Amino acid sequence: MLPVSLAIGLGANLPSPAGAPLATLLAVRPLLEQRLMELGGWPRWSPLYRTAPLGGPADQPDYLNAVVLFRPLSAAALQPSSHQATQLLADLQELERRFARRRLQRWGPRSLDLDLLWWGDLTACSTTLELPHPRMLERSFVLAPLAAIDAGLRPPGAAATAETLLGLLLAREPGPAPQRLAGQPGWPE
Repeated sequence: MLPVSLAIGLGANLPSPAGAPLATLLAVRPLLEQRLMELGGWPRWSPLYRTAPLGGPADQPDYLNAVVLFRPLSAAALQPSSHQATQLLADLQELERRFARRRLQRWGPRSLDLDLLWWGDLTACSTTLELPHPRMLERSFVLAPLAAIDAGLRPPGAAATAETLLGLLLAREPGPAPQRLAGQPGWPE
């Protein structure tokens, strides 16, 4: 089996035209899955998690978060170009706009947040794209879903597995741990 080639983080804590954050994530899932299938592989979805906001205004509601991992059917998908990654990021941002994402405040509430976490071994550092995502290893709302999919997964740039990193982070991070939600129609994981 080919290794994980690509990871995308999902989050929402405000209503969108689709409805409440849960309805938003349920509505965006098949659209994102279709886009990933165009790359020639299959996505693997994490469970949904309820997480406390990190940064931003103190009065914002909790988030719903998840991660999707993409495993390619061919080795070609393991070697993306910066152009392909920038195009995928633009596609993700277009999905955010379709669900009424507005960028008003750093780490502020949002109707939909889609983060390209990594794509193969690609590294990028520009004003539009930074890969691997520079803060993914510091976010329990990323590590908990990753560990739920594959506890032994070692994200790019990590010295340990997602499960170990999550344990270390939760031991020093104030606030509640991510709460795994039960599966449901449209998100059975």
